[in-house]
Amino acid sequence: MFFTRLPLWRLATVERSYFERVVPLWPLAGWLTGGVMALVLWLSQLASLPTGVGVALALLSRCLLTGALHEDGFADFCDGFGGGTSRERTLSIMKDSHIGTYGVLGLILYVLVVWNVLTALFEAGLSPLILVAVDALAKGLSATIIYFLPYARTEADAKNRLVYVRTPWMERLLSLVLALAPLVVCFYVAPDAVPSPVQWFLALLLPVCGCVALFLWMHRRLQGYTGDCCGATFLITETLIYLSICLIV
Repeated sequence: MFFTRLPLWRLATVERSYFERVVPLWPLAGWLTGGVMALVLWLSQLASLPTGVGVALALLSRCLLTGALHEDGFADFCDGFGGGTSRERTLSIMKDSHIGTYGVLGLILYVLVVWNVLTALFEAGLSPLILVAVDALAKGLSATIIYFLPYARTEADAKNRLVYVRTPWMERLLSLVLALAPLVVCFYVAPDAVPSPVQWFLALLLPVCGCVALFLWMHRRLQGYTGDCCGATFLITETLIYLSICLIV
């Protein structure tokens, strides 16, 4: 319900308190969004479509599934941090539903980089399953933002009128397991078509450093984070993982 456009609200009514604790389960949503991307890419390969077309369709499928939730947050983040010079001005720009120059440029550059990197990886023979692994890993890393930064707005000022709560250690451990599970499956299902455990470890160094840098930047500018910061952290972290894999492989 929270991370996709699937009409699950027709089947059940969920209490508000559950949405406040939903961030640690973000990697679980990555199983679905990454799985859909992998399926679309695999079907495009079966249909003998060019690799670039398959990658574009895979990226499009996630945008449709999530309602471009992450991309919208990333665009607002680029506008706010690019055009804002103070905490108040940055928060004001990020809350504005109109997209600006920084947001447009950010999305264009993001799509260009990710499309080119993924096309190169899959032309090199890597399995579409890495889309599931990277999606879950990036969401797992991004979910840690709530443990290092406070929410920058009040509940009344939040876009969705919701403030995430910091969950206990057991739920944090569950989030880690959900983030790593697809990667373990990759090792068993397609060991010769995915990076090795050592390569994955090296590939995660850059995105971890990227998360730290982003969190420090958000703390300096906003003294906290917003929902847009979560979406931006996910896309940036995911991009850094793919770039690292491309460099290592």
